[in-house]
Amino acid sequence: YSSGLRVSELVELKRANVYFDLGFLRVVGKGNKERLVPIGKDAMKYLRIYLEEIRVHVPVQKGFEHFVFLNKSGKKLSRVSVFLLVKSLASRIGLHKSISPHTFRHSFATHLIEGGADLRAVQEMLGHESITTTEIYTHLDRDYLRQVIREFHPRK
Repeated sequence: YSSGLRVSELVELKRANVYFDLGFLRVVGKGNKERLVPIGKDAMKYLRIYLEEIRVHVPVQKGFEHFVFLNKSGKKLSRVSVFLLVKSLASRIGLHKSISPHTFRHSFATHLIEGGADLRAVQEMLGHESITTTEIYTHLDRDYLRQVIREFHPRK
């Protein structure tokens, strides 16, 4: 949620591509295109804790040393395992809505746009080639639209 990564970008993330000092991740997105993605301070804090205090205790399989996220067997997580993990955690906390890893990406983009972020900046963060794809996230809920009218329209 704090970076808007695609699940495929998350599971392919390499340790060398985490820039703690800058607060950025370097990811390889669709079409093998690289981009720098800012990540929130809290997420970066917990990523550091994971790498320094948890991941160090996972026995790493040969060839998977450079990946950030590993399963219990020491291999990189798969897209399916992330999907199942999200489903399991949602169920465990009693969340019965349809939720998937993409829900976090969608919420990231929607909340940025609703908060007033520039559409072009969101496009860059999400790695969309076309601004039209990013515009999908501009659907604003009815309550928010009513609030905009109340706050900004001269004839209330």
